Amino acid sequence: MSKAYASNLTLEQWELLEPLIPAAKPRGRPRSVEIWDILNAILYLLSEGCRWRSLPGDFPAWQTVYTYFRNWRLDGTWVQIHDHLHQWVRLEYERETSPSEAIVDSQRVKSAAMVSEAVGYDAAKLIKGRKRHLTVDTLGLVLRVFVSAASVGEREGAKRVLKRVKRMGKAVSRLHTIWVDGGYNGNPFLMWVMDVCHWVVQVVLRSEQTKGFVLLKKRWVVERTFAWLMGSRRLVRDYELLPQTSESLIYIAMIRLMLRRLA
Repeated sequence: MSKAYASNLTLEQWELLEPLIPAAKPRGRPRSVEIWDILNAILYLLSEGCRWRSLPGDFPAWQTVYTYFRNWRLDGTWVQIHDHLHQWVRLEYERETSPSEAIVDSQRVKSAAMVSEAVGYDAAKLIKGRKRHLTVDTLGLVLRVFVSAASVGEREGAKRVLKRVKRMGKAVSRLHTIWVDGGYNGNPFLMWVMDVCHWVVQVVLRSEQTKGFVLLKKRWVVERTFAWLMGSRRLVRDYELLPQTSESLIYIAMIRLMLRRLA
């Protein structure tokens, strides 16, 4: 066992998570490490923002930790765990497992110097890096995420992430309304969502007469989710060579948040 780091899973959280962990492959080598320790190491990296090679020595070898992280990214394990917990949290809040409304927005983050794939310049925000396109339910819980270069437009990114939401099938069977801000306004995008996804888009516009901070209907929910993500130091800047790795870390951040609520 590792030291009692603040990012470690509690016993109650581990008991919730353990049934969702994939079993060892029957023909592979027996596991020589505790999965609890592997998960604690990944959560430490996410929370503290360190490099894989800089994980404390009381965790399993960083190569082993990274191998589990990578394998579970490739086979979809992180997304499956996330989706199970998402349904459990909604039931805990006495909601249907399938949301009826969702909110789409994007967040720009600077990329680290060594990152070159899927990196672009956003002239509007003067940021070189990546853009996180998020779809969340009305509780602020992530449905799907798509990470692109910062130069990718809001509408194009929204199409990509909404396609992923549509592929969730029964998990979004009640979904009928997508809330967006003025950056997504325009008939081509609105008609695309109706034709391809069969959902209605509601655009929430900011009044031109108002100045300073304004709490906009439905829009504040996704902004709060972005603030939750910024609580993980690894997500404050994009250090990942692959955008898919960034997406997995966002799902893991939400897994950690939902475990805290459930436990």
